Amino acid sequence: MDERSRYEAVSSRDARFDGAFFFAVVTTGIYCRPSCPAVTPQRANVRFYPTAAAAQAGGFRACRRCRPDAVPGSAEWNVRADVVGRAMRMIGDGVVDREGVPGLAGRLGYSARQVQRQLNAELGAGPVALARAQRSHTARVLLQTTGLPVTEIAFAAGFASVRQFNDTIRRIYARTPSALRAEAGTGLGGGRVTGLRAGIPLRLAHRGPYAAGAVFDLLGEGAVDRVEEMAGEPGRRTYRRTLRLPYGTGITAVDEGSPGPWLEARIHLTDLRDLTTAVQRLRRLFDLDADPYAVDEALAADPRLAPLVAARPGLRSPGAADPEEEAVRALVGRERAAELVERYGKMLDVPCGALTHVFPEPGVLAGAVTDPALRTLTAALADGELRLDAGADREEAGRALGTLPGVDRRTAALIRMRALGDPDVDPYGTVGAERWRPWRSYAVRHLETAARQPQISAPSQAPATSRQAKSSTSTA
Repeated sequence: MDERSRYEAVSSRDARFDGAFFFAVVTTGIYCRPSCPAVTPQRANVRFYPTAAAAQAGGFRACRRCRPDAVPGSAEWNVRADVVGRAMRMIGDGVVDREGVPGLAGRLGYSARQVQRQLNAELGAGPVALARAQRSHTARVLLQTTGLPVTEIAFAAGFASVRQFNDTIRRIYARTPSALRAEAGTGLGGGRVTGLRAGIPLRLAHRGPYAAGAVFDLLGEGAVDRVEEMAGEPGRRTYRRTLRLPYGTGITAVDEGSPGPWLEARIHLTDLRDLTTAVQRLRRLFDLDADPYAVDEALAADPRLAPLVAARPGLRSPGAADPEEEAVRALVGRERAAELVERYGKMLDVPCGALTHVFPEPGVLAGAVTDPALRTLTAALADGELRLDAGADREEAGRALGTLPGVDRRTAALIRMRALGDPDVDPYGTVGAERWRPWRSYAVRHLETAARQPQISAPSQAPATSRQAKSSTSTA
């Protein structure tokens, strides 16, 4: 988009572009999302930024009305496989907070200076500024939804010191942490109990329509005992699962029905430093940063898919909460995965109902299982020969998967679709799929969903969702 198009989006308060760019008003010193309900400023007073971090680096404060820090992430980072796209996914996963810029650069295979230069050139902010913007959003969530002391929130959000935390909050939100908490009107004080017992309530924002029913159907069909469960009636279901996180474990619950453009969620963590990572993994699992307008427009141009797109606008292609777990499940299927959890999974310190374990780590499986294909896959994951993290190079991962004995082309494609969140994968070799690029993953989901729900007519040439495929795609 050029600046004229961006200003037109701001003038029309077009929510389709929330998260794609931000605009700032020089006369007020405030930056907003495109759909902000405030009076549209004059064009001469508007500046555009590709990220919230760039607007903050420009000296602008977050708008109190539209809360631009809470928008869905840019759909670009889901699609792009270049260094900037991979870096943004890893920053979202908390790599800079845990490992610093050198750790981020090492994972990307570049020097820290090269990463800094590329991010600054394209996004107007370096990795430290981008991570700081994310930490400030995490801090605001904790301030306004938990009763944790401010000092604990500072370190839980990833800040190095309380002073840095206070300075950042004042600069971005133009008030103190205490004032930000009071503004929420929750009456939360300094008690520890609220955030830890009740969990952290979140609204996971998405743009455009969201076909939640199909996503929850897919997750329910593939749910692995002790790690996942689906409860409730269609339309009002709750998906719950355990998470293995960098500092500890977590349990999350996500509701199907929502009155607004978000999914209601609640996260219980053993270590609050894992909040940012947990949120980003849920966003990838539910494909919340996708651009349904672009996907639906492209797929609806195909007569074969047009009725399916019309029937389910905003259908998503779910990713994975744990890419390594997803790879194992794609290889062995649901029933075998449940056996692995029972035998090798780590039991939670405090089980929660039917959720009792986290999925076993690749290193544990590599040293214990006898199945040659599974042992080879988990060994490759454990020693880093195969990387499936948020910033992994999809082409490199695809080549690595192709060298593993026992991992056929379809299994490799399913891993790429789910574990790596690749939007352009056709695991079944569907005739004519080339014309669906770059959204083949979404086209496949439309055909699979139509095959499961025959009340909406599906094309006669749906991809192979046979009984043979279901054993490996129930978690795909």
